[in-house]
Amino acid sequence: MERQWFLESVAADGSIVTRNIDQLPYRIGRDADNHLVVAAVGLSRHHAYLTLDVSTRLKLTDLDSTNGSFVNRERVEGSRLLQVGDILHFGTAEFRLKEYMIVEGEAAPTTSTHTVVISPGTMLSEYFVAHEAEFMALLAGRGLTGAAQPIVHAADSTVFAYELLGRAKMPPLPTSPIRLFELAATLHREVELSVAFREYGLRAMVPFLNGCAVFVNTHPKETFTEEFYRSLQRLLRDFPLLDLVVEVHETAVTETAQMRILAERLKDIGVRFAYDDFGAGQARLNELGETPAHFVKFDMGLIRDIDRASERKRRVVGDLVRLILDLGSIPLAEGVETEAEAQVCRDMGFQLLQGYLTGKPTPVESFGPPIDETQGLISPL
Repeated sequence: MERQWFLESVAADGSIVTRNIDQLPYRIGRDADNHLVVAAVGLSRHHAYLTLDVSTRLKLTDLDSTNGSFVNRERVEGSRLLQVGDILHFGTAEFRLKEYMIVEGEAAPTTSTHTVVISPGTMLSEYFVAHEAEFMALLAGRGLTGAAQPIVHAADSTVFAYELLGRAKMPPLPTSPIRLFELAATLHREVELSVAFREYGLRAMVPFLNGCAVFVNTHPKETFTEEFYRSLQRLLRDFPLLDLVVEVHETAVTETAQMRILAERLKDIGVRFAYDDFGAGQARLNELGETPAHFVKFDMGLIRDIDRASERKRRVVGDLVRLILDLGSIPLAEGVETEAEAQVCRDMGFQLLQGYLTGKPTPVESFGPPIDETQGLISPL
């Protein structure tokens, strides 16, 4: 088989246009003698070219262009080795490097002519997402990792439960879940990332948590879907002794009618739920009254430095804790970092604490041997 590289771009109507890199060096610029003629403001007459490196990878060389060449939005100084999936900008014109393998005897797919006209612009366009291939591999189970953070009884600091936290170990992807969900949002795959983190964490860490309750996160886009409910049933089938607590994001609590239905369905399968980030936005008191949760996790913004907060703020938080208790829910203080904060939380009536004071997240590698990534995630129904 023979490797064939090509460049993808987005036409004015939103369709994908492909151009074979059918000879090397492959020259890009504004003049008609280039292989790829880009009629865009800001491109030099001879802007850049592609060659084959001794490593058999393509190499991009910028020809001291005025407005630069970029790989994954980083300006190239001189030359840069490329890999499939890289996002290339010549000035503001955007392309993605792809490849396909040509089987002997088969003709290469037909592509458009070399010339392309790009609308004038002054900013780097963002039609493509950098490191999309690595992210898709992450969703398939490669490079997933995680951690478990203890949730303790406020009275004596004994462990009550663990919250599972998703992470990644696949450079150049970020390790932070916040950054990963930002990337997922650009690809409209937030739910898939949430599922991947949840199922990996349970498979990797639950056998080592000594039967404690396990808190897992959910994404607002999946909370009320039928697939989410089926995924919980699948998890309970694979872990029949699992004491599972589903954290419902604060933004999903607004759907009062749907929350009532969800609460009933979770009760039917023996799953408890928690309202997460309580106090980060609106207090959601009406929703709490209509559908009380088993646990209410107070946002760390309310807890941080509570021992030094004004008397007014401490009175408000204390009143909310008593309200939660009156509703039959268990209040949990998140983000507790000092003993002084913990003591104020105990005095207010918090029954559970979570934070660096009582236990930092423990990486999955500390629980046991790493999971064989070839096993994949928990099989679907």
